[in-house]
Amino acid sequence: MVKKNYKDIELSPKYKPKKTEEYMCPEQLAYFYQLLTTQKEEILRQSESTLNSVSSKTKESSSITGDDSDIASAEQETSFTLRMAERDKNLLLKIDQALERIENGTFGYSVISGDEIGINRMLARPLATMTIEEQEEHEKRQ
Repeated sequence: MVKKNYKDIELSPKYKPKKTEEYMCPEQLAYFYQLLTTQKEEILRQSESTLNSVSSKTKESSSITGDDSDIASAEQETSFTLRMAERDKNLLLKIDQALERIENGTFGYSVISGDEIGINRMLARPLATMTIEEQEEHEKRQ
């Protein structure tokens, strides 16, 4: 039997992975691949807009002639925008890592124990890399 490639599967828009399916079957992998790819594309679109915004705000701030409050407000807004861009960069990295795990067959399995993370957790948090128990233990140690 030839195994289906998750990248070639066209899913119904109503498709949701189910517990009754084989865990991380090609359809589930296709679902998460498409979900993560769509999220990545959206973040990249927003990032381009953010960079354009920061660039124009930087040009504007060099010509601000208002009082100290106006200047501080503009700088604070630029700082906030840059923090959001950094957050998006980190999220893109996690999405790329998840896509790599899909590619190498480890998506949906704990990076610590290799156990199944579980479909409900993956639906709630597609970037999860640990079971709930492992995540809780990890957070306690930090």
